[in-house]
Amino acid sequence: MNIRKIHHVAYRCNDAKETVDFYKRVMDMDLVLAIAENEVPSTGAPDPYMHIFLDAGMGNVLAFFELPNSPAMGRDAATPDWVQHIAFELGSVEELLAAKAKVEAEGLDVVGPTHHGIFKSIYFFDPNGHRLELAANIDRPGDLEQLREVAPAMIEEWSRTKRAPRHAAWLHERQDDTE
Repeated sequence: MNIRKIHHVAYRCNDAKETVDFYKRVMDMDLVLAIAENEVPSTGAPDPYMHIFLDAGMGNVLAFFELPNSPAMGRDAATPDWVQHIAFELGSVEELLAAKAKVEAEGLDVVGPTHHGIFKSIYFFDPNGHRLELAANIDRPGDLEQLREVAPAMIEEWSRTKRAPRHAAWLHERQDDTE
């Protein structure tokens, strides 16, 4: 199998128009495609939907389904709301701080910037309750190679202990670094 890229990632939305408006206004993402059917092509089920596709930059597409005949959206009550999120990469910490100001000007609550050692992030929710992350990379030369090298050992240790391995603890020692 030769996967070239993610074609699109799809989530549910409460209202397609509200979602398009939010992502255009707050995230500068353009609507590139809308598909609406009264029957689901893959199952034949009579279930009308609106499927919208938004340009997330560099060939990436974020999609949503509005499902008017389905029960109201909910969340997985067993999963903390910080776990499931959509993360978008920005070009710099300066862009991240400007985005934070823009999102806050929309009246949204923003968490961060949060320092993750190799990137800094802010977090907020879209009108559908999906958590969004904007991230700016701050990795140093060699960081990603070092993390990739220890990843298999970290997974093995985690699998046995269910405790955080220390192979990449150096990431969190950079909390006071500006870059």
